Formats: sequence, structure tokens, C-alpha cells
Amino acid sequence: MSINIKETINTINQMQTDGVIDRYAIGGAVGATFYLEPADTRDLDIFVALEPPAERSIISIAPIYEYLRGRGCGFEGEYVVISGWPVQFLPASSPLLREALEQSVEKEIDGTPTRVFSAEHLAAIAFELGRPKDRLRVIQFLEARAIDESRFGAILERHGLLDRWTSFKRQLGG
Repeated sequence: MSINIKETINTINQMQTDGVIDRYAIGGAVGATFYLEPADTRDLDIFVALEPPAERSIISIAPIYEYLRGRGCGFEGEYVVISGWPVQFLPASSPLLREALEQSVEKEIDGTPTRVFSAEHLAAIAFELGRPKDRLRVIQFLEARAIDESRFGAILERHGLLDRWTSFKRQLGG
């Protein structure tokens, strides 16, 4: 099966139109490619706002899987394969992720509209995760001058990451 990001985004947009998901945004390595040189990635991270039904307190992504299964999508572990792309649907469950979703920006992929986390939010999320590959991504954002540093600093401050950031910058030599 060929991999087609445009068809994948069209399917996700249709899910939104059909009311299966509300707001969504692309994050992770694919989101970063809107601002940086493309990175090798295996999957597409789609962050969604999930609210539990009124009669329940548990959030479920089962309706997403049921919808996509009904449209012939396959499954590989935690991924749904849409038009050849392994897609991971992730809840915007932390304050930083919810803010990133609320402030996501409109972009296009081959003429198809989509939403993507801002560069500053992508960098802040990567910094918060703190894995070596995420720290490298933060450095890439800085070196490419792809983020507004004052906006990035404000995001870090709002989410209690500023002290960690100051220490990280010191380790980098400024």
C-alpha cells in the first residue's frame, strides 16, 4: 500500500466533519517538519480534544477506532493505518497539550487544510518530554530560528518549565 499524507489528512478532516472528533492538530516529528527540515518518522501524531460522554467520567478513543475500522483502515499495535500512514491518536490531556491544541495554526498539505501545533508549542512539548531526541529537536528549533523566543519563554513559564529551561541553556553554554 502506498503512503499518502493528503488522503490521511482528508480522512481525519472527514472525521471532524462527521463529529467523530472535535478539534485536532498534528504534533510530533511530522508537526515539526512544517518548521524544520524533515526528520525520519514512522508515524503521524494527531492530538485531539477528548471529553467523556455526559453519563461517564472515562475518556475513550473507541469511537475513533470504530469509525476508522468501518472505513477499512487497518491496525498495527497502537496505530491506525490510514492511507498507508500509521496514525496515533493522542488525547490533549495535559495543560500544555490543551493549550497547544487551542492555539494550533492552520497549514496546508498539498492544498488540503490541516491544523498543526505552533513551533513554540512543539518545542515546549519536546522540552517537557526531555528524551534525547526531543532535546535535539529543541536545539534544531533554536538553530533554525524557527521559534519566537519570547513566546516560547512565556509558554515555558506558564507551564512551570522555565527553571528547567534556564538550567538546560546553561548546560548548552548559553
